[in-house]
Amino acid sequence: MRRLPTFITATAAAAALAAVATVAATANPEAAGGAAQSAGGMASCDSLMSLALPNTTITGANLVEAGAFAPPGPQNDRTRATYGGLPSFCRVEATLTPSDDSDIKVEVWMPEADWNGKYQAVGNGAFTGSIRHNSMAAALARGYASSSTDTGHEGNTASFGLGHPEKVIDFGYRSIGEMTVMAKAAVEAYYGRAPEYTYWNGCSAGGRQALKAAQRYPEHFDGIIAGAPGNDWTGRAGGALRVAKPLEANEAARLTADLRELVHGAVLEACDAGDGVTDGVVGDPEGCDFDPAVLQCADGQGEGCLSSAQVNTARMLYSSPENPRSGRPITGLLPGSELGWTDLGWTRSARATGLEQFRYLTFADPEWTVDQFNFETDIVRAEEVDNDTLNALDPDLKPFFDRGGRLISYHGWADPQISPANATQYYRRVVDAVGDADEVHDHYRLFMAPGMGHCGGGAGPSQFDMVTALEAWVERGEAPDSILASRVRDGAVDRTRPLCPYPQQAVYTGSGSTDDAASFVCRAP
Repeated sequence: MRRLPTFITATAAAAALAAVATVAATANPEAAGGAAQSAGGMASCDSLMSLALPNTTITGANLVEAGAFAPPGPQNDRTRATYGGLPSFCRVEATLTPSDDSDIKVEVWMPEADWNGKYQAVGNGAFTGSIRHNSMAAALARGYASSSTDTGHEGNTASFGLGHPEKVIDFGYRSIGEMTVMAKAAVEAYYGRAPEYTYWNGCSAGGRQALKAAQRYPEHFDGIIAGAPGNDWTGRAGGALRVAKPLEANEAARLTADLRELVHGAVLEACDAGDGVTDGVVGDPEGCDFDPAVLQCADGQGEGCLSSAQVNTARMLYSSPENPRSGRPITGLLPGSELGWTDLGWTRSARATGLEQFRYLTFADPEWTVDQFNFETDIVRAEEVDNDTLNALDPDLKPFFDRGGRLISYHGWADPQISPANATQYYRRVVDAVGDADEVHDHYRLFMAPGMGHCGGGAGPSQFDMVTALEAWVERGEAPDSILASRVRDGAVDRTRPLCPYPQQAVYTGSGSTDDAASFVCRAP
């Protein structure tokens, strides 16, 4: 028997299943009796208004005609391209209230025709409190039923958590679990059968949610994609503020855009050729032995070099100080990411998220400022206050593995917003926790993308299809030994490269075009 989620009682689960059966039987008696469902035997979309589930209010159930959906806000060529080609679909809107202070909005989209029999939940970003319609559109275009949640609040700020601990739990993980139960019930009620396969797909904060799903709800998904996961949420927040604090106070220590280019050029000179080809990308940043002191100004030199304070800034950005509470490194950025740095260190988003974390969630003080930050004490306090709510650091994925789950994670080596070292560190911790590297490899593969920035972009190939790779692994047992990545410039592919399962790396064979993936093989360093 399937293990029940931790947030829903057996009685509530039984009530939910009974509600699904009632709606399905009313619209489709054959499906309720176990007979194969015909295309014309689905429930009507508007009948889902009567779907009765625990802690759930259905607020809308409407059929959206093909190409007719328009997201909130102004429309432009990009939105029309995203939504104009969508097929007709049943759009269900709901509000979930698992606690007295919960107000979780959820949407479920289900194609009216040509459903692929699968369900894909999509993730969010930063502290975003909104439905991710664009991600749902991508899933729907592939034939999926899909769902998204606003995680229980509106707006991209952590102020929602001030004085509202239940809302913090909703954001941290509960909205994921509650949404998934509700969405699966809606899918079964509409089609008269449960989805054959269930997936999660998210990047950044959505990657954090992905790992949280694997850790807390191992029964919910057959396959999970965790892109650039911000799973050390408090650590990344502290890491960004650790750099921003001295740079806010000392303008002379900042690395301006031209100095960041100077550092990046020196990094490429030192480490670009490590993978056997000089291509403007660092293939193995963890193995790059680069000290920015090589750029320190000599006596009397005023240009094309770094002051001692600026050298220290670069070192600080690369460094990974230890968390005094856990002994786990708070990972810094890696060589190759310099063009994504800012005058105040990490990206603006990383700093803003860090400030929000400490201001509203760690200290619950709207007046708290970066200059008050003390790394040695505040990073400990942040983790203690969080208490495994937003952080997704539990390395014991054995329950997810034991029920056959498959996890693909990916991260850009040049990511300046969430350290890629966080992804490799977590992978190694999972191997240690499970105690069997082969078992981990059978269920969890991490693909690092040289030159890629945060969730995409950058100098290296950054376009790839993780969904198809995960489907093949989950549905046919075809594990991805490599994934093809492409770089597109001026509308055309000008480079391809294989992404290799960590710790393997793509190495040039010595013959063939260095812009062709066929000229590379995956090898352990």
